[in-house]
Amino acid sequence: MNILAISGSLRAASNNSALLRAVSRLAPPGIAVELFGDLGNLPLFNPDIEAAHPPVVARFREQLIAADAVIIASPEYAHGVTGSMKNALDWMVGCEAFVNKPVALLNASPRAVHAHASLKETLTVMSAVIVEEASIAVPVLGSSLDEEGIVAHPEISRRLIGALRSLDAAVCQLGKGNEKARGDSGLFI
Repeated sequence: MNILAISGSLRAASNNSALLRAVSRLAPPGIAVELFGDLGNLPLFNPDIEAAHPPVVARFREQLIAADAVIIASPEYAHGVTGSMKNALDWMVGCEAFVNKPVALLNASPRAVHAHASLKETLTVMSAVIVEEASIAVPVLGSSLDEEGIVAHPEISRRLIGALRSLDAAVCQLGKGNEKARGDSGLFI
């Protein structure tokens, strides 16, 4: 299973990015997690240039479509998602990159409930499948844990591995549902 991980933070010392890098390192065999590194390079969403397919937007779209699942970790700014995260999602509204895509939402700050709810609402409108069992809050903010500390922390690493397994199970379950929907002809009915 291939997972695309997206951090909503552009900070070099981001807790959310550290959390996603730790998830990548903790991934069990058969699960690959790739962190999308160009969030800050996406131009501001503008429908007038959408048809021009800016290269970084096209790469982002291709990576989303190719991924079996997506993990998003985003901080909360003023009770909302970051501008960079919202911008990235806005670029994907006009395509089907998130349609029926299993998504896990990681929250590095359990008190960041507004951004988490907003992100969940936006992705649901985009027809993503939010995998609740894989969507967890991990108390990284204020803990002084960096990537190494997250990987080494027995409880946090156990929960992250569990989230990955739940996401993997959801991908398998959705895949079986899609096979049934296609019927014998291989076409959706």
